[in-house]
Amino acid sequence: MAALVSMLGRRALLKTGGAACGLRVFSRGTPSLFSDDKNAPQASFFPALQDVMLPPNSFKGKVAFITGGGTGLGKGMTMALSKLGAECVISSRKLDVLKETAAEISAETGNKVHAIQCDVRDPESVKQAVAQLIEVAGHPNVVINNAAGNFISPSEKLSANAWRTITDIVLNGTAYVTLEVGKELIKARKGAAFLAITTIYAESGSGFVVPSASAKAGVDALCKSLASEWGRYGMRFNVIQPGPIKTKGAFSRLDPTGSFEASIPKRIPCGRLGTVGELANLAVYLCSDYASWVSGAVIRFDGGEYVYMAGEFNNLQKVTKEQWDLMENLIRKTKGS
Repeated sequence: MAALVSMLGRRALLKTGGAACGLRVFSRGTPSLFSDDKNAPQASFFPALQDVMLPPNSFKGKVAFITGGGTGLGKGMTMALSKLGAECVISSRKLDVLKETAAEISAETGNKVHAIQCDVRDPESVKQAVAQLIEVAGHPNVVINNAAGNFISPSEKLSANAWRTITDIVLNGTAYVTLEVGKELIKARKGAAFLAITTIYAESGSGFVVPSASAKAGVDALCKSLASEWGRYGMRFNVIQPGPIKTKGAFSRLDPTGSFEASIPKRIPCGRLGTVGELANLAVYLCSDYASWVSGAVIRFDGGEYVYMAGEFNNLQKVTKEQWDLMENLIRKTKGS
């Protein structure tokens, strides 16, 4: 059927004078990276609400530990948790950035935010950071593994060091933090909600970001495995797979020219990029007591991008009414139809 529709589509589009763009209608390739379009018209139906959605003080008396908490998504999640009453501890390699973020969020929310330097690639650094976390704030009730690294590259150009750099941060770093905190929680007989931030292509795989795709798929498996094994200790594990959300750090490495951003809404049914505030709301829900029966979940958060890219015939939305009429007539004339 796919071959028949493709053949008829080519004929129909060529007959209506749309040869150049028509041949692209049935393509599953990436749209042009040099489009000037921004949000699609339907984006107005899907407003990005930024207010924190949970009731005030939903995390009062709780401690949250967020890796990569100084910037981007991590900073957004920390702000949301702090607004809801949590005492937050943020970590990354850049202590100056952490201290600036901690001061900014604490000044806005009135709640304590601690900055702890940690290189998640180094098990000893993680061990020291977790000990410091427990010393300054106590055992965490919430653990968000958000530290990440990524860049675009043809896979044939990847060195062993490039591969190791990404997998050490994303997969090994998440494992080191999770295991270290988990062991301390088990000793203290305390439970916690763990959340990992991965990506939609952890499920599908993706060219040009192979180390990241591989490592984040491993993180998904880690969280599902521990959701099964460590529920008996009072721990929950969930994953958010975000689609494209613009943050300075990620887009500077994945879209250095800025041209890719303009093309993305074309393949997102909701017609726009996601926002940090929206992801933060989903994250705080999954880490809250309102989600106490949610564990082992991997939640796709992408405005419908994954299902649009996966569907064999989704690009047919580009076909005009006149082209549909012509194709219908051609199909009706096909023998055996």
